[in-house]
Amino acid sequence: MIAHVALLLALQLVGEVITRALGLPIPGPVLGMALLLALLFARPTLVDQIAPTTSELLKHLSLLFVPAGVGIITHLDRLAESGLGLIAALILSTWAALIVGAWTFIGLAKLSGSKP
Repeated sequence: MIAHVALLLALQLVGEVITRALGLPIPGPVLGMALLLALLFARPTLVDQIAPTTSELLKHLSLLFVPAGVGIITHLDRLAESGLGLIAALILSTWAALIVGAWTFIGLAKLSGSKP
């Protein structure tokens, strides 16, 4: 399990290093996740090996939201100043993501020949 967590963290680190070195406009962890996906396609047997570790991490995913909650509490004054704008941005971006996702699904369903 430790080796698999180390692999996940190493891929995140590699993604972060590449992003910063090349000045890419993408977060390092996202690039690290893409590298993990490429590695899993390259070595399909790794999927079964890493699955128990990733399942355990997903069970405790809520712990990763604690730092975000602390950040919100720390910056309550900013939230009071810009709270309405933030709420509007969250609602509008959520609706936009849902609409684009639905359009994408419909388009892919039409391309594949199935009914949406």
